[in-house]
Amino acid sequence: MPKEKQSVPAAACALVLGICLLASCASGPGAGKSEEKDPRRQYNLGSIYLNNLAADDASLNKAISHFQKALALDPKFYLAHNALGLAHFMKQDFPAAAAALEKCLQINPAFAEARNNLGNVHLARGFMGRAEEEFKKALMDETYASRHLPLFSLAKLAFQQDKNDEALDYVDRALRHDPRMIMGHLLRGEILESAEDYEEALTSYERASRLMPEDMSLRLRVGLMCLQTGRFDRARENLQAVMEKSDDPELRKKAFEALATLKAS
Repeated sequence: MPKEKQSVPAAACALVLGICLLASCASGPGAGKSEEKDPRRQYNLGSIYLNNLAADDASLNKAISHFQKALALDPKFYLAHNALGLAHFMKQDFPAAAAALEKCLQINPAFAEARNNLGNVHLARGFMGRAEEEFKKALMDETYASRHLPLFSLAKLAFQQDKNDEALDYVDRALRHDPRMIMGHLLRGEILESAEDYEEALTSYERASRLMPEDMSLRLRVGLMCLQTGRFDRARENLQAVMEKSDDPELRKKAFEALATLKAS
């Protein structure tokens, strides 16, 4: 049976890259007025709102407004089309996101980042075949610095289709590009757990947890897998940490039930 589709928040984690600020051309007397007509300046202002980690709808609307101003001044500004697509994606306006990213790629078909972003938009809409096509196109650019992102997404797609060997190959390649990719270690653990390779699954979950020790959902996975592999002391340590540090009732409930199993064994 196919795995559950990737949720929008998870896709967003894979999608959103830092949008780089560009040097503005405006300077000297009257710069303020000229900056209003400088597409790079408008792009930079939009990028500041988009890169805000606490971006809410108001911030995203401001980002969209600035990107649209940049494109009104320079319709061929492909970076602004890409950024506009990201902003729409974060607002979960997927048709608008796809339109902006497709426009970006019409202008610059070799821009791998937009390929990856469009793939994630298709993924969020449930268009798996189109998503896979875009991720593979992004990988064709061997200079693309963020190759781990489409590789991770292809691994997720393959895992959803019960293609565990293919999924494992993709996620291993992603982790070679970025060994600190927490999502990659987590997905690798899920693939191996599904294949009942519990020892290797535990190794992957532990690597993810070491990279983000404050994440109690990862500690829970480690604790449960320690229990599965008979490492009872380590299981107890991790499960008790979840009980003490997590304020998520569902995580605490699962940890409590696992600890009860430990006491009964």
